[in-house]
Order: sequence, then C-alpha cells, then structure tokens
Amino acid sequence: MKVRGTLIGFTAILMWSLLALMTAASGKMPPFQLSAVAFAIGSLPGLLLFAVKPERLKFLRQSPKVWIVGIAGLFGYHFLYFTALRNAPAVEAGLIAYLWPLFIVVGSALLPGERLRWYHVAGALAGLAGTVAIVSRNGISFDDRYALGYGAAFLCAFTWSGYSLLTRRFDRVSTDVVTGFCMATSLLSLVCHLFLETTVWPENAGEWIAVVGLGLLPVGAAFYAWDYGVKNGDIQIIGAASYAAPLLSTLILVLSGFAEPDWRILLACLLIAGGALLAARDMLKPRASPEPTPAE
Repeated sequence: MKVRGTLIGFTAILMWSLLALMTAASGKMPPFQLSAVAFAIGSLPGLLLFAVKPERLKFLRQSPKVWIVGIAGLFGYHFLYFTALRNAPAVEAGLIAYLWPLFIVVGSALLPGERLRWYHVAGALAGLAGTVAIVSRNGISFDDRYALGYGAAFLCAFTWSGYSLLTRRFDRVSTDVVTGFCMATSLLSLVCHLFLETTVWPENAGEWIAVVGLGLLPVGAAFYAWDYGVKNGDIQIIGAASYAAPLLSTLILVLSGFAEPDWRILLACLLIAGGALLAARDMLKPRASPEPTPAE
C-alpha cells in the first residue's frame, strides 16, 4: 500500500511539470480567472462520480477543520503564489516558493510513525540545489523593494507544506473531499478575479485546449493524486522527489520551444535525480529484518 501510494503521489509531480507549458499556451487569461476556470474543470470528475454514485456524497460531510485545511491549502497557496509573482521577480519568488518540498521532508518528523533520517534531508537539499540551478539561469538577486513578494512566496511554501503534512493526519478522510476543495477554490478565485482583474477569454482553440488541460491534469487530477499519495505513501520520499517538477517543467519547455537549453539543466538533473534516489533509500533498498535467534 505504501509503495502504491508513493507512486500515485509521483503522478501528481509529473502532472505539475506540465503546469508551466499549459499556462504559457493558455493565452493572456489573468491568473485568478485562470484559477477559477481550471479548478471548476478540476472538480468535474468528482461531480460526475457523485452523479453516478450519489452515496459517495457522504464523504463531503467532514469536520470544519478538514474543510479549513483543504481550502486554505489549495486556495491559500494559489492566492499567495499569484501575490508573490505580482510583487517580486518571478525567479526569486519561484525559488522561495519552492522551499515547500524541503519543509515537507523536515516537517514529516512531527508526524506519528515517521522518523527523519539524514538522507531524507540530504536528498531534499540536493533537490533544492537543483531547483536553484534551474531558476537562476538568468541570474538571481534579492531586493528589499520586493519584500512583500518575498514574504508571500515564503508563506506560499509554508502553506502548501503545512497542508500536505496536515492532510497526512486526515488519512481516514476520503480523497472524494478534494472535489469540494476544488469547487471552493474556484469560487474564491472567481471573487478575487471580479475584484482584482479584467476578464480575458482564450482567443483560439489551442488556448482553450490548454485551459481544459490545466483543469484536467495539473490543476485537477494532480490534487487528487497528491491527496492519496501523502495519506498512503512515503511522504518523505514524495517531498524530496517533488523537486523533479521544476526540472521536468523546464525540460518540457525546452522540448516544446518555449525555453532555450542550458548546461544548468544537466546539473539540475544530476542533483534532483540523485537527491530523489537518496531520499528513497529505504524504498529502493529496505533494511533486512534481523534473523530470528535459533531455539536452544
């Protein structure tokens, strides 16, 4: 079960690696409008399931703390992320926001039944170094003028790691509840859009396909897979492996012509892949159980 949960968690990371490409291909739709539309699409599979199996609606009856954690995680993360990008350079904001895998690995020591080992931390730090190599291709510098953006990015990382760790404590809560989180996030994003942005719709079929793809995969199915993964898989390995998302995202952008190849990508490959393998040491090579003492 733990291996299966970990592998399902990995699929969320793979889907998130498509986020940058699909966002770039979606046109000029403002971020909160895009979030509202994408999360509405992301909730459709769950709504269809409820229509076919209405008895599963019972899984939406959860305690207020479950709803608070879920909505704060999904909507809070995206609100803070968009705020960071609006108030700080994308490179620096992205780097700070991507502290969340490290926070997950370190914070997992607080979870019941988990034990933080040196190779979990080392793997997460190697992944972070790889992420720095990716996002600093055009240079990096921190400026006091962007303190608001930097602060929002840090809170963004803290919010997602906190959501992921607290979700592990709700391991008996069905993943069906993510449908409700997506619907609430869509509605709150719509409110933010109406107050903060001007509506812009896709101009052609290609942009609409990208928007629908966002809703079905990185802003849809990925959250269901992540929920199942952190509840049933090895959260330390999933956290360290999450650094593969910016690497895979960059590789996809390069292959699709949205970005130029760079030697730092190779360095990031080595750091992120090596860090993930190191963090997965227990899964790849489990320790042998002690042999029973022969009866005298």
